[in-house]
Amino acid sequence: MGTLETHMATVQDRDQDLLYLRSKITDLEDRSRRDNICLFRIPENEEGPDVQVFLGSILPKLISLTFDPPLELERAHRMGLKCPDGASRPRPIIAGLLRHIQTRQLLQAARNHGPFRTDKYEIRIMADYSKDTNECRQAFLALRPRLRQLEMK
Repeated sequence: MGTLETHMATVQDRDQDLLYLRSKITDLEDRSRRDNICLFRIPENEEGPDVQVFLGSILPKLISLTFDPPLELERAHRMGLKCPDGASRPRPIIAGLLRHIQTRQLLQAARNHGPFRTDKYEIRIMADYSKDTNECRQAFLALRPRLRQLEMK
């Protein structure tokens, strides 16, 4: 019976280690994504051949923010595979900004303003989080009305 208890204790220790390592990986993944933004509802092919140039020109105008130094994108691309039918919703665009402060300014403007409208479509801008963090945030959304009711902040 002693070896069974020893094995059970070892398994429990490894489970704790696994949870700890998983939380560390999630934290590192979120830190590596902290300068990324996700843009939703931009129609396919609207950006033309270069997504970076498109976003660099449209974002400052759309948000009405003046960036000093000018807004610089490290990278920008559509996420996922393009659906062949073309009838599905457009794929999100993910953009990595060079400066963290500009990322924060864009996200704050998006939070304060809501969706940004152009003559053809509206754009939603959100932070880029890992899958685990998104799942935690979704679970918390269900609790928010109850917390407001209890006047908790």
